Amino acid sequence: MGSYTIRRLLLTIPTVFLVTLIVFFMIRLIPGDIVDIMVSQQSMSITPVDRAAIAHALGMDVPVMTQYGRWIGGILLHGDLGNSLWKRSPIINDIKARWPVTFELGFLAILVSQVIALPIGIYSAIRQDSIGDVIARSFAVLCMGIPSFWLAIMVIVFPSLWWGYMPSIWLISFTKDPIGNLAMFIVPAIILGIGMAGSTMRMTRTMMLDVLKQDYIRTAWAKGLKERSVVIRHALKNALIPIVTLIGFQLPVLVGGTVIIENIFGLPGMGQLMLNATQKRDYTTVEAVLFVSAFVMVIINILVDLTYGFLDPRVHYQ
Repeated sequence: MGSYTIRRLLLTIPTVFLVTLIVFFMIRLIPGDIVDIMVSQQSMSITPVDRAAIAHALGMDVPVMTQYGRWIGGILLHGDLGNSLWKRSPIINDIKARWPVTFELGFLAILVSQVIALPIGIYSAIRQDSIGDVIARSFAVLCMGIPSFWLAIMVIVFPSLWWGYMPSIWLISFTKDPIGNLAMFIVPAIILGIGMAGSTMRMTRTMMLDVLKQDYIRTAWAKGLKERSVVIRHALKNALIPIVTLIGFQLPVLVGGTVIIENIFGLPGMGQLMLNATQKRDYTTVEAVLFVSAFVMVIINILVDLTYGFLDPRVHYQ
């Protein structure tokens, strides 16, 4: 497995390089220019000479390929993600301050999703075509059909109208107040988790139904094993590989979904940082956030692949 892991890590190099190209050039296709935005915010009149000076200070007065070479060179040679074009401070400091928020929100969302999806999906499979199965399938479709942003807005609007309650707009540190921190994150995490739970429920039900028809499961029933032992020890483990793959596919969607949820609930995470930077055309900040997110996703995909060998001994890495 060690050689397989090394090969997979080496294959991430062209993937990450392609990501840097897409990220760098796509952000510059957004209408508007940071120099124009800065000029428009000046109360005094700006001459062409002044505008050229601003562009030079930002490094925007050179060809795009030169800008890309400087950016990628800073990452490869110094591990430097660059400075914010607005604040002129290292972007890595903003990422260090904000990634724990996005990580906590994502971790809780994944946890909520699996707590909802796995038990319901397993129950739906072992009670196929029963009333409970019909209700479970309907609930899964409902989870997939409700937009997360709409549900988040409803959660904000109706409690404020009915009970005058609004969630805190100030980040509560986990180290200072764990209960207050959890109370702040649990509602947006549930909203994100519900959106992912629907597809996981359906996948769990489908794979469990397929596994429960296998000969070794019939043998386990014939040996007189209890239902819990047959389902958990024999069926679920073999059904988990496609489910783990689906969870791996959901993680990039989760990162994108936090952009909306973080802004609705006022959580100062990576999504809010990227949205604010996009609105201000802070190219270097957007590029850094997307680069870090893409790199993390590549590593997560490798970890997902490596879990297959632990779930199914028949899987060999060559």
